[in-house]
Amino acid sequence: MKKIISKINKKVICTYIFKDQIKDYRTDLSDKKELLQGSARVLNSEIFIKPHKHLPLKRNTTGTQEAWVVIEGKVLATLYDIDDTFLEEIELTSGSCMVFYRGAHSLKVIDNNTIFYEFKNGPYLGFNNDKSNI
Repeated sequence: MKKIISKINKKVICTYIFKDQIKDYRTDLSDKKELLQGSARVLNSEIFIKPHKHLPLKRNTTGTQEAWVVIEGKVLATLYDIDDTFLEEIELTSGSCMVFYRGAHSLKVIDNNTIFYEFKNGPYLGFNNDKSNI
């Protein structure tokens, strides 16, 4: 797993992991204080997670965080700091996961028919209420 750190305030912009780096039962991708929690896990056949549900818990959040999981294909993630300056480009391949906490990002699809999952905390109120192009 790798963390990309803001040059402005030293907070984590995003974390990412490639499939072949997942070695432990659980590798947390997110700090416990982040809005979006993610982990990478290696599960063996003897593992059984008891049936459970999550308790209603009122959470007050400000902001949106996002995660991508590349199922098949390849994408290029371009990362920007909290002041919109370029930080880094990272090529994500099948089995990769990237979690965005702050700053900005763009996505360029490299391989045709790339398949990936995208997750965000909600609710989503549309582009005009949720996003700003840089």
